[in-house]
Amino acid sequence: MNKNWTRIRRQGATKLVGATLRTFSGLARRLPTSHPKRHNVEVLRDIPYLPSGQKEHTLDIYRPSGDVKGAPVVFYAHGGAFQTLSKKTHWLMGLAFAKQGYLVCNINYRLAPRYPYPAAMIDVCAACSWLVEHIHEYGGDSSKLILSGESAGANLVTALTLAVCYERTEAWARKLWDVHPQIRAVIPACGLLQVSDTQRFARRKKLPIWMADHIASISEAYLPYTLEVSIDFPLADPLLLLEGGKHPQRPLPPFFIPVGTKDPILDDSRRLKTALDRLGASSELRYYEGGVHAFHALLWQPIARQCWQEQFNFCRKQLATTND
Repeated sequence: MNKNWTRIRRQGATKLVGATLRTFSGLARRLPTSHPKRHNVEVLRDIPYLPSGQKEHTLDIYRPSGDVKGAPVVFYAHGGAFQTLSKKTHWLMGLAFAKQGYLVCNINYRLAPRYPYPAAMIDVCAACSWLVEHIHEYGGDSSKLILSGESAGANLVTALTLAVCYERTEAWARKLWDVHPQIRAVIPACGLLQVSDTQRFARRKKLPIWMADHIASISEAYLPYTLEVSIDFPLADPLLLLEGGKHPQRPLPPFFIPVGTKDPILDDSRRLKTALDRLGASSELRYYEGGVHAFHALLWQPIARQCWQEQFNFCRKQLATTND
């Protein structure tokens, strides 16, 4: 009974966080300054990347208005604890990159607990494969590809990168390996990069009960079995795979890792930087003083604007580098 109550309480915390963020996103989207046309951006909505007919298997394309040819491409995976939110709530990310001249694929994917791991990974791999095969039809250049996402989305784009750089046995990862997307940079913002044992954050530092419940709910919802059962889910924990020290068959692309100093899951970003350094991969870890989780969405804050500018600078630098 106590375990059931704890699970219900944790799921309630996540639903409350999701509802709050959806409301905030919806209100901000109604502001006149949020309209894409004001920024010379057009949006193509609900493009299917799989023929399932499910809304989870669709993406929106944000791109500069006019005749777009050969634009660099951003693949964006939204956050939300693998359980909530969508491409609709993350319109800001699509708009922000498109204003800088990028063509953005802002994707949906299946959510837990109805669809636990590996459903989200299967979907992001399929969406990335679709991008490589079709994005030229919309004016994008798949050889200028940047992966970006925050929180759970940071986990997914990091794992997606590993599926491209490490030859794996899962059928869905194998297909992506064969497609071989040309990733020029990865931006895992404020990532939750180890889904197993999410209660480690509360052991490290005392957290408000609602926050501890929200974070703890992720393992229960996303992983299909209890952690006492021995199963193979390495791409749910991309951080552990990197910390294992095995060198990839293909070079890892450069990483830009932004995180706020008041983010309760900051330590995963620090560990990611350390693991990449040990593998000899290029990465930049940027701390933003006073930033909470996903602070970069709060554009009225100077640190949020600074974070976006530094992301854009990093992307321009990587795109200016000739591919091997």
